Amino acid sequence: MQSGILIIHPGALGDVLQAVPALRGLRATAPLVFVGQPRLGRLLVALDVVDEARGFDALGLDALFTREPVPAPLAALAARGDRVVSWFGSREPLYRERLASLARETIVAPPVPEEEIPVWRHLIATLAPWGVSVPEPPGPLRLAGPTPARATLVVHPGSGAAWKQWPAERFAEVIRAVTARRPLPVVVHQGPADVAAADALMAHLPTTWARLVEPDLPTLAAVLATARVYLGGDSGVSHLAAAMGAPSVILFPASTRRRWTPWSPTAVPLTMTGEPDEATRVTREIQRQLDE
Repeated sequence: MQSGILIIHPGALGDVLQAVPALRGLRATAPLVFVGQPRLGRLLVALDVVDEARGFDALGLDALFTREPVPAPLAALAARGDRVVSWFGSREPLYRERLASLARETIVAPPVPEEEIPVWRHLIATLAPWGVSVPEPPGPLRLAGPTPARATLVVHPGSGAAWKQWPAERFAEVIRAVTARRPLPVVVHQGPADVAAADALMAHLPTTWARLVEPDLPTLAAVLATARVYLGGDSGVSHLAAAMGAPSVILFPASTRRRWTPWSPTAVPLTMTGEPDEATRVTREIQRQLDE
């Protein structure tokens, strides 16, 4: 890779997917090497968002927080390009100084500000020094191969924290109402941290309905690409569903909805209210999406 861009982003799934519009804008100017969690790097390569991926820990980036020599793999990778974007480490002066020594140009982006700007728009704004432009609205991500038919209702009942999680009985109420009107196959996704949430939901549903347990991310992306509609809470999986272009209804706590709203125009973010008619409101929105 010559005149390429090194992208440093060790965040979780939802954080990284919020960077996709910015990454697309950057990739229009040069090839990209993503440095972050290996499983997320593999996903971005599979979705043709970046050209190459490396593991954050394997490159020894921790050395940049000290005066230790730059690890050889990191020095060699930086030498292949001429620009670096780091969505990480902005509060560490030594890290910024040492990273700047590795490339002709560097951007070490500040954290998302306290005002209610969506994260994905903030990440685009951090690229302003390079004049990067991003068309809106961003289009969905695609896997290689033919575009699948959308035929399933995919549900992800888990969230990154209990306070962000919608009750299992509310999920079940919506699923029953939607499938009573339109008999869609239902797939309940269960990630590594979602056993309790998936168990609680499945206790309210027919045992014949499918449970998708801990697929790798490209497989999960392929399943979400078949979703006629998706229902979930504030989670990385919900951001992936939206990014894959699935018509998505996503329940957010009031404190996170504005900042973490997905960039995809196929997603409808709703605020969790706890009111008695909440499930009816969600059902109505899903049915609207199905009728379009």
